Amino acid sequence: MTEDALAYVKQRGLGALADKMGIEIVEFTIERAVARMPVLGNTQPADLLHGGAYVVLGESLGSMSANLYAGEGRLAVGIEINASHTRAATEGYVTGVCTPIHLGRTLTTHEIAVTDDRGRRCSTIRITNLIKDL
Repeated sequence: MTEDALAYVKQRGLGALADKMGIEIVEFTIERAVARMPVLGNTQPADLLHGGAYVVLGESLGSMSANLYAGEGRLAVGIEINASHTRAATEGYVTGVCTPIHLGRTLTTHEIAVTDDRGRRCSTIRITNLIKDL
C-alpha cells in the first residue's frame, strides 16, 4: 500500500456494513486492491457464505478503488453490479482481488475475483461506477 492510499482508506473507512462483516483491506492501490472477509458470521442457513456477502466484498473494493481513482472533489457511485458464484466457501476466509477493467473520465469498471483459502475462485463480481463532481 502506498502511504497516500493507506491514509485515504483510514480517513474514509469502508463503512458500517463492511465493518460488521469483518472486511479488512490487505492491499490498496489504483491498480490493485485486496481485502479479505471471514466466512463465519456471513453465512446463509446452509452454512455457505451468503451470495450477498460476496457482493458486499466486491462493491466495497470496487467502490473504494473507483473513489481513489476519482480523486479529491469527485465522488464515484455504483451504477451497476453483477456477480457469478461458482463455488461455495464454508470456512476460513475469502479474499477479493479488485483490478480495473476501464478507468475513464466519468466511468470506471472493476472486476473482483473472490477466492477461498485454497485459492479456488468462488465468485466473480463486476462493478461500474459513475464519477461525478461534488
